[in-house]
Amino acid sequence: MNNRKLGFEIHKTARLTKRYMDSDASKSYADKITGTHGWAIGYLYHNRDKDIFQKDFEQEFNIRRSTASSILSLMEKNGLIKRESVDYDARLKKITLTQKAIDIQLPVETAFDRFENMLKQNISEDELNVFFTVLDKINRNTERSDTE
Repeated sequence: MNNRKLGFEIHKTARLTKRYMDSDASKSYADKITGTHGWAIGYLYHNRDKDIFQKDFEQEFNIRRSTASSILSLMEKNGLIKRESVDYDARLKKITLTQKAIDIQLPVETAFDRFENMLKQNISEDELNVFFTVLDKINRNTERSDTE
């Protein structure tokens, strides 16, 4: 039986991924944005034909309201997004990218693609399919325990 602890290994991999994405080497293209901001820009860019609200952002990234609020507030402060009112509901503010964010989207996406390719080195398509199947099960187990 394998004695490695799944939770610890996931945590370690998440830290390594975050460290890489936030490193100077991986983001010299984009005025020192974080990996999280890069993923957020990509999500907003690829959904720019829709009205995206904080609730959508929370669901996409599976984060709590306070975390989403902190991320979006910092992105707004850094001139990457704007929150704009919508005609049909005064309570809602849609999230839109600024020109600054649009201008760095392509270099950010290119860097993320390079990172994805690096992660997939020496891993077969079958191994990736098994990995994603297991990862989906882990996520479902975690989500289920979060609601109990």
